[in-house]
Amino acid sequence: MADEVVNLEVGQSAPDFEAELTDGTTMRLSEIIAAGEKVILYFYPKDSTPGCTTQACDFRDNFAKFSSAGYRVIGVSKDSAKSHANFIEKNDLNFELIVDKDIKLNQLYGVWREKMNYGKTYLGVSRSTFVIGLDGKLQFVGYNVRATGHVERLMRELGVES
Repeated sequence: MADEVVNLEVGQSAPDFEAELTDGTTMRLSEIIAAGEKVILYFYPKDSTPGCTTQACDFRDNFAKFSSAGYRVIGVSKDSAKSHANFIEKNDLNFELIVDKDIKLNQLYGVWREKMNYGKTYLGVSRSTFVIGLDGKLQFVGYNVRATGHVERLMRELGVES
């Protein structure tokens, strides 16, 4: 089962990473921050499932508000680039998705956790959101968030106009 699970906290430095985007290009967190953008990094279990679609569409619908407040929204799941491309196209998503097939980024941020469903224990993604400021520090940490209403609560937390 899971070894030591990372539990990040507000005020800590966000773990830097380089990751592959849906289109095959790579991005590095420290470069985004150096370019003057804050980051909303959200982890979700699976493309095109009901809860994940609800959450992605909420981010899509509020993308302009986050963007005008200086935030770049980036989603992460272990799905393939092809799955991400279909998810983006089907839901007209206007933000990037990271391909994390080897779950290294999930583990780095401590979202790959032991879960229980119908009495069975397994490892999986805990739906989580991290907000990273221009200083590279975590401004918001939310493990095990609900898909419905999460984006609205996050906007209130960050003082982004809804």
